[in-house]
Amino acid sequence: MLVAVIVTCEVLFWVLVLAGLAVRYLLRRPRLGGRLLVAAPLVDLVLLVATVLDLRGGATATTAHALAAVYLGVSVGFGHSMVRWADVRFAHRFAGGPEPEPRPRSGRAHAAHERRGFGRHLLAYAVGAGLLGVAILVIGDPDRTGALLGMLRLWSVVVAVDGLVSLSYTVRPRPTGVGARR
Repeated sequence: MLVAVIVTCEVLFWVLVLAGLAVRYLLRRPRLGGRLLVAAPLVDLVLLVATVLDLRGGATATTAHALAAVYLGVSVGFGHSMVRWADVRFAHRFAGGPEPEPRPRSGRAHAAHERRGFGRHLLAYAVGAGLLGVAILVIGDPDRTGALLGMLRLWSVVVAVDGLVSLSYTVRPRPTGVGARR
């Protein structure tokens, strides 16, 4: 059941984002479009409530519960930048906005871009890991929280690898011309 709630929330999040952008640029109703965009993160509250109610009802935590925490963390860490990314492209395509800036592919600009991405990942991790940790402590039963601890361990490794890769570009920036689009 929780997997269906997660999928529904993810779909509803993007439906609200696309509806907000369509209303903002195609119907030229920026206020209403902005309200729809602001409503998108409220979907996360539905997911949080559904997860808490399921666990409070005595459910053993599963990978779905852990993914709910990851989803919430990623939504906090990356949501604003994803919406901004979509907004710039939508404005360019449908409202005569400026062409989106290409992602830097080399040098210090690329290194700074990678650091910002890692910072977003750290924020996502802090939120998601915090939710996982609180759930583990509140439930207080290792037999019921194994999936949460497993996800926390896996995500910790992923964040460490992302940090090493992202920060390596600060130490040794990618030379100009490497990774350029063809």
